Amino acid sequence: MDDSNTIRERALTASAEELSAMVHHPDGEVLRAILQNPAFNEAHLLLLLERKDLSGEILEEVARRRFLLKNYRIKRAIVFHSQVPRLVCLRLLRDLYLMDLVQFTLSVSAKAELKIKAEEQLLARLPQLPLGQKVTLARRGPGRLAATLLAEGHPRILEVVLDNPYLNEGHLLKALSHEKLPEAVIVAVARHRRWSVFYNVRIAIVRHPRSPLAVVLGFLPHITLGDLRELVAPGLLADSLRNYLQAEIARRLAPPSSKPIPESPSQT
Repeated sequence: MDDSNTIRERALTASAEELSAMVHHPDGEVLRAILQNPAFNEAHLLLLLERKDLSGEILEEVARRRFLLKNYRIKRAIVFHSQVPRLVCLRLLRDLYLMDLVQFTLSVSAKAELKIKAEEQLLARLPQLPLGQKVTLARRGPGRLAATLLAEGHPRILEVVLDNPYLNEGHLLKALSHEKLPEAVIVAVARHRRWSVFYNVRIAIVRHPRSPLAVVLGFLPHITLGDLRELVAPGLLADSLRNYLQAEIARRLAPPSSKPIPESPSQT
């Protein structure tokens, strides 16, 4: 039986057919030898990158061979590998296509730090994207990206972004914290079947300087007395709106009506 040294030596000169079997060898030194074989090609490498047990060292070795990275499928396979070294991944993220970046941000196996970096790549590309691609991202992109697109307020984006499954309350509240948010965004959130029932979202809408009065008045009966008292503190809201909040507070504190309860009609 050949020892490891013999196998490594054979890996350097093996045929293309033999290499297809050798990419499954457990010895990292054998895999390094395979990479040096002139017959080793992109098909072999893609087969190698399918191995979930591939070490970060081998992935780093592959990434050093820049001529191999001319193939986009190889570059993508390295980025999406669960053992990809951090620096290798950061370098290659910049080259991913738009929807592959989106898929990476939603990957279960990707590290949180790398997913954040991928989101930042997406955010950096937003200004150059056509509306059609923005609509796609609003529908299927990560929550942080969806909230950024929501804040743009484009009607076609508003049609889909609030139904994005990755958009959460925190993302939405951050969007609602922007003072220059278009009024159309506030109205869309206030009317949305899901988001309009979130208490903190209602508070954010009541506090927003661009919220239409009709929307605010519709939410006032659902705001707790304690929060109403906090909201009427000087400087938080416009004086005209504070008057409505004070009226709501007074209404709740007013004693019950003293009108007599009508008697039941007598039975004949």
